Amino acid sequence: MLETLTIRGYALIDSANLDFSEHLTVLSGETGAGKSILIGALSLLLGGKGDTESIRVGSEEAEIAAMVRVDSCEGALRWLADHDISDEEGAVLLRRVLKRNGRGSSFIQSTPATLKDLRDLTGFLFDLHGQHEHQSLFSVDNHRLLLDRFAGLEELAGEVASLFTSLTSLHKEVESLRSDERDLLRERDILEYAIHEIDESKLVPGEEEELTRERDLLSQSEKLFSLLEQCHSVLAETKGGALSQLREAMHVVSALAGIDPSLLTQSTRIENAFYEIEDIEQTLRDYLQTVDFSPERLDRCEERLQTIHRLEKKYGEDPAAVLAYREEAGKKLEAFAGRDEEIARLEGELKEAERRLAERARELSRRRKEAASRLEKAISEALRFLGMPKVRFTVSTGYREGKSGKLSCGPHGYDRIEFLISPNVGEPERPLKDIASGGELSRVMLAIKSVLSETDQVQTLIFDEIDTGIGGEVAVAVARYLAELGKKKQVLCITHLASIAVQADNHVIVEKQERNGRTVTDTHPLSREERVAEVARMLSGTSGGEASLEHARRLLETSGRL
Repeated sequence: MLETLTIRGYALIDSANLDFSEHLTVLSGETGAGKSILIGALSLLLGGKGDTESIRVGSEEAEIAAMVRVDSCEGALRWLADHDISDEEGAVLLRRVLKRNGRGSSFIQSTPATLKDLRDLTGFLFDLHGQHEHQSLFSVDNHRLLLDRFAGLEELAGEVASLFTSLTSLHKEVESLRSDERDLLRERDILEYAIHEIDESKLVPGEEEELTRERDLLSQSEKLFSLLEQCHSVLAETKGGALSQLREAMHVVSALAGIDPSLLTQSTRIENAFYEIEDIEQTLRDYLQTVDFSPERLDRCEERLQTIHRLEKKYGEDPAAVLAYREEAGKKLEAFAGRDEEIARLEGELKEAERRLAERARELSRRRKEAASRLEKAISEALRFLGMPKVRFTVSTGYREGKSGKLSCGPHGYDRIEFLISPNVGEPERPLKDIASGGELSRVMLAIKSVLSETDQVQTLIFDEIDTGIGGEVAVAVARYLAELGKKKQVLCITHLASIAVQADNHVIVEKQERNGRTVTDTHPLSREERVAEVARMLSGTSGGEASLEHARRLLETSGRL
């Protein structure tokens, strides 16, 4: 709810401070006094476009500020919390500055704000109807919201939106798993081939070193064989061999030890040396017999080493790295298998989510259509009372279509909800934004707001030029509607009609005066007697006649406002 409005340096206003209260407030004044200037200033706080031409001549800037209560608006409180802005005892200060150099600024409390921030926040708080930009019912999305509120379908609509979000998430997950399917299949084939190739090779850790040593030996087999033969002939117990001579020396030393026992130790040592040399000779002889010095064995070693080197070139720097690659490839293949299982699982969830969304969306669509006819009837009746008896108001409930032309379910269900109107007989129904007359548009808005007042969260409604083109009984009906709406909402209304003014709970006068050689617009709330005089002026064009003053007083007394 709007509590205060302060304007400085805007259009014809030097400085104005207005206090607002609940219920219906009327702003009146002579033509050209500047009533719409107030609406224009307020629209700036609602995120409307600013124009440096609206800065008062002689001023470098214009400033508009408003204190607005938000404690009864859940949407506004949630928005403030999401943006880390705290209210002050249930109220926030909105402020906007226009500078002649074009560098304006906006604030919510003390926090700098963009125009979008202002529009988003004040969208929860205000509806401004007239010839200004902030007209929420021009948005087709709001038509759906209003129909859902009227029918009590917000919870079901929220469920459909949640199901659609979940379905979209599942679609993205499945598409992500299926993305680049050709590359993934190619990678799987590569992994399967690598695993087969590595497994077929039967690599053994340390095998390469052993084969390298064996190859080096086999490549010098002739020299090795010759040296072994030479060593055997030198050590053998044949004539001239080391063992033959050691055996002879062993007998000699043994004889010496028989003569001199002190040489027994030397005899033992020679005996031990004999057996040690004999063992060496036997080992070399066995080695000679077991080593394969064939060229075929060398070829097999070379071939095996080439296999190992080929695997190392493709999969790792050594056999251990190749085997590690094989283990990792196996894990990736398992993941591919799990991927197929995951896709199958998600596709099952996808079908169930589609079924559930379609079921709830069809229910939402059915109930919307039932509510649409009730809403059409209620608003059409209201419009007849408001002087539009020939109007045809329709809540269009068409279906969304996909690219293929088939029925398509979106985040808000299957439906395309739009309010259409034909103000005159013989004219086709058109969107609300195509209505040319500001007065007609304001009465349509008034009818809609009066019907939806129980469910619409917006607390402040502003009507500009709502009385254009009406009078007599229609004006009285409009006045009564505004008064009834004012019992549930804060309503601000600019009017030229006395029949509307007398229904107001509060009356503000807008006057153009000359001060210090300049024209200025002033505003102030009217006292009881001032109000009588203003209503009299609205009735007859002058406030000085006794008849018009008496008529004004009777009207105010009849309405209970005096």
